[in-house]
Amino acid sequence: MVQTVRIEAVARERAGKGAARATRRGGLVPAVVYGAKQEATLIALDPRDVIKELTKGGWQSHLFEVAVKDGPTERTIMRDVQFDPVTDRPIHVDFQRVAPGARIRVRVPVVFLHEDTSPGIKAGGVLNVVRREVEVLAEPDKVPEKFEIDLAEAKIGDSLRWSSIKDHFGARPGIVGRDFMVASIAAPTVEAEAAPAAAPAAPEPAKGKAAKGGGKAAAAAPAAPAKKK
Repeated sequence: MVQTVRIEAVARERAGKGAARATRRGGLVPAVVYGAKQEATLIALDPRDVIKELTKGGWQSHLFEVAVKDGPTERTIMRDVQFDPVTDRPIHVDFQRVAPGARIRVRVPVVFLHEDTSPGIKAGGVLNVVRREVEVLAEPDKVPEKFEIDLAEAKIGDSLRWSSIKDHFGARPGIVGRDFMVASIAAPTVEAEAAPAAAPAAPEPAKGKAAKGGGKAAAAAPAAPAKKK
């Protein structure tokens, strides 16, 4: 089930861009905890902790216990991360509080089992993934780490949908009213054969007087003998 991660934080006193820049100059990442009809809490994080969680993958489906030094421990999900456009380092993090008894909206990654034995893929088909993550509404303690789709019986032309997921763990899909597609087994792509090369064109006959009279190769006719007087 969902992984709960503890992350240490310190309180910030001031909001605004200037205060956030000052926090970054101090070597920390500014962040905020909001939601559950409570006042927002301004915090700062060690950038190494943030990068560690981001590189793990699946951080959008994890629960985070944000432990504020000399303050409360907030149960949250990491809702958004902003990155520096040049260095690609995190520059701000948004955490959303998890209210007791409320479902949370999260994105859960999808993994595919038995690709190597799938009849469709063995026949040359291609796994065409439409959604690598599925957004769902789930109870905080029942958010799955991943959804699994078994390809052991999948053939070319098969559609793999929400109903193809082995276990939903009680989660409700964010897309309602239809059994939406997650992936399919597409037919192999066949390249068209190249057209045969055209036969070379016959040379055109020469133009002008040479063509009519046989050209220089034609011998001149002998002159008629002169008559005797």
